[in-house]
Amino acid sequence: MSHSNPAGSATPSRVAVVVVTYNSASVLRGCLDSIAPGADGAELRAVVVVDNASRDESVRIAKGTAATLPLQVIETGRNGGYSAAINTGTAVLDLDDLDAVFVMNPDCRLQPGALATLAGALAADPERRGIAVPRLSHPDGTLQGSLFRRPSVARVWMDALLGGPRSRWGEKVIDPDAYTRAHEVAWATGAAQLLAVETIRRAGPWDESFLLYSEETEFALRAADLGLCTWYEPAAGVVHLGGESDTSPMLYSLLTVNRVRLFRRRRGTLAAVPFFLGIALGELLRALAGRRTSRAALAALLLPSHRIRELKA
Repeated sequence: MSHSNPAGSATPSRVAVVVVTYNSASVLRGCLDSIAPGADGAELRAVVVVDNASRDESVRIAKGTAATLPLQVIETGRNGGYSAAINTGTAVLDLDDLDAVFVMNPDCRLQPGALATLAGALAADPERRGIAVPRLSHPDGTLQGSLFRRPSVARVWMDALLGGPRSRWGEKVIDPDAYTRAHEVAWATGAAQLLAVETIRRAGPWDESFLLYSEETEFALRAADLGLCTWYEPAAGVVHLGGESDTSPMLYSLLTVNRVRLFRRRRGTLAAVPFFLGIALGELLRALAGRRTSRAALAALLLPSHRIRELKA
């Protein structure tokens, strides 16, 4: 990961940052202000802000930071989703001049030195490690669960019957001890990830059909198919203000449908039937308990007319 100067001594890893924005004015300044200290120890070559047709001051705020960062703003003119924005931002970078690209949500704050720490984790085993992810925390410093196991039929049924997505047997890793040590994981929250340039080249673009949610799962599993794992590095810290998927019926239903879509794509229609039934049962039980987001998710699972085809602009 780190390259060498003519004298042969190691030099800092060359990194770029891609930030995806959509009506992000309330959080974007804090995000951009964190990038320079977050890149301490690395060589920050470029920052690309890709804006998905914001109607607020996101673009103006981003452009106002150009004097302090090597920053470029791209206005896509549409809200094509997270994957499309990442692909747009990555396409303008000179990958030959980089070791890795950090993709992030605008509601993230890099802690000092985070990028160099993540780049060091990739450099420790460049043949095996293709994606490095940090420890995510809430603004109050408490841990934010961000690590996941591979999707499986058994896990969705255990989630459904034994306590929902926060059960100890499910897809999400909730054991606090797992977040104290560096190790390989199946996939991690896409809000903050460092991608090795080799991973970008070999795995190709992010799948734009997912719009939001499961795109990071798909990319990580596709990279793993190529022998490039996702590596969790708790010594790198990122504060994540958090999203709306747990409170927004629209976003939660999109997340739920995309989980089924991804499993069917990877495992086939026959294997996806018990997976779908397990997801649907879990949402039914939570809907009966009064959870509004689960009612929306169940409707989207059962009625194609309730599924989101595009994001609002």
